[in-house]
Amino acid sequence: MNRTQHLQRLQNEVFDICIIGGGASGAGCALDAALRGLKVALLEKTDFAAETSSRSTKLVHGGVRYLEQAFKRFDFAQLKQVRHGLEERHIVLRNAPHLARPLALLTPVFGWLEGFYFSVGLRLYDWFASGKDALPRSRWLGRMETLGRMSGLTKRIHSAVLYYDGQLDDARYCLALAQSAAHAGAALANHLEVVGFQKDKMGKLASAQVLDRLSGERFWVKAQLFLNCAGPFADSIRQLANPVLGSRIRPSKGVHLVLPRNVLSSDDALLIPKTPDGRVVFAIPFEGQLLLGTTDDDYADLGKEPLLEASEVDFLLETLEPFLAEKVEKTQVKAGFGGLRPLLASPAKSGTKSLVRDHEVEHDPTSNLLSLLGGKWTTYRLMARDAVDRVCELLPHEAPCRTETHLLVGAQGWDANYWQNIHQDYGLDVDVCQHLADKYGTRASKLGDLTKQDPRLGERLLNERPYIKAEVVYAAQEEMACTLRDFLARRIRLETTDWQAAVEAAPTVAYLMGIVLGWTSAQQRAAVDEYVEQIQVFRRRASGE
Repeated sequence: MNRTQHLQRLQNEVFDICIIGGGASGAGCALDAALRGLKVALLEKTDFAAETSSRSTKLVHGGVRYLEQAFKRFDFAQLKQVRHGLEERHIVLRNAPHLARPLALLTPVFGWLEGFYFSVGLRLYDWFASGKDALPRSRWLGRMETLGRMSGLTKRIHSAVLYYDGQLDDARYCLALAQSAAHAGAALANHLEVVGFQKDKMGKLASAQVLDRLSGERFWVKAQLFLNCAGPFADSIRQLANPVLGSRIRPSKGVHLVLPRNVLSSDDALLIPKTPDGRVVFAIPFEGQLLLGTTDDDYADLGKEPLLEASEVDFLLETLEPFLAEKVEKTQVKAGFGGLRPLLASPAKSGTKSLVRDHEVEHDPTSNLLSLLGGKWTTYRLMARDAVDRVCELLPHEAPCRTETHLLVGAQGWDANYWQNIHQDYGLDVDVCQHLADKYGTRASKLGDLTKQDPRLGERLLNERPYIKAEVVYAAQEEMACTLRDFLARRIRLETTDWQAAVEAAPTVAYLMGIVLGWTSAQQRAAVDEYVEQIQVFRRRASGE
């Protein structure tokens, strides 16, 4: 994914379909369409997965809460959404096993009746699963076995129900979708904002005016059809194409904070099944830390990045506290982030937590714009299939969806012991080899080759962290990392899990990235200063200063 080469293609070729938005749905559509033989362009305003798709709870699931709501309210739409999620779960896990894997979750209870209730519910959840995945079935654990698996829990618990879902590195999974689309022939690039459209004599979209937010240059991308996959920002694209269209998206903000792993001291995740306002909260091991979230609130100011606020930190810590052996202090929060869900608007006045995370493919006959609206991470492939099916109807183009069994880049030939090949071939430390194998799959050998060409690139970015300097070079050369946040937040997940560590790594990352991208010393310093200030803003908002 050399950005310069892809920019040349975007400016000089005419495409069957131009996809706007490089999150999970947009990258998924690009892969699906390219595999069907269509000529595909993909434009991302910021960075792949920069918004919703890198800010999830990192779960691959049907939605335990949605199942409960479906039975309580006789809501078949919720039931359908659960089934879709569970049908897609095994596909997400199978097609990129280096980036997605099974996860055990414990639901602690404080009494026999509560345990029976959740045991029955999770057995129904098992029953709704497709049967195609190999995840273990749920079971009810006694108190001692529960504490043996998760020693940080309070000893006041009665028991726990154990069940399984999947976990993924959302940002890198989205990147793998984009890489796979590029490998299948798609032309794509990040930091490209659609600022206008040109229409033909019939009023149909013919080209999009694009602003390169890095260079300031503008150019046109020509395509027969445009597909809007802008997630929570989809309405702005819809109304840019046809100003009379009403809004369809009701954005919902969800936040997560990161705590030290020893708060629970477990490889299992914790499901807190009910909060005072009817939500569920997860505490999930991720990148050596503990990810705690999420919330669900209306969000109107789409021009500003959603941040973790002090009141939200208080809510999440207060929700977790009854389940812990020792109280967690706000000073232990290592990082946090906010994200937006692209919920379909509902005429009801209830809160966003009641809205179904389903999707819709909308066609505007006036402009001929297609929009993929709503949805959630687990069902990205199903969403893409439905959208590209509609693309094929409109073009027309006859070709079946091929993504169900298509392995993503890095998955071919990978297994859980692949890190041993890296260790044997390149002599890197074991934790480094495990990290590279888990994040790059079989492409980890490309990073190993960089360390052979220049042994200094095998050095760690930070002591006691598995990230190495070769990753910066590789990300800038082959993964379109163009800014410090592209690398620190999404190529490796350091900003997501540890603000202080990200700040400490920033100067080295700027230097190495600057060599590849041709930054001057002044540009490197400016990039670091800007990044450090950004992290300080995050800290101040989370602490309430």
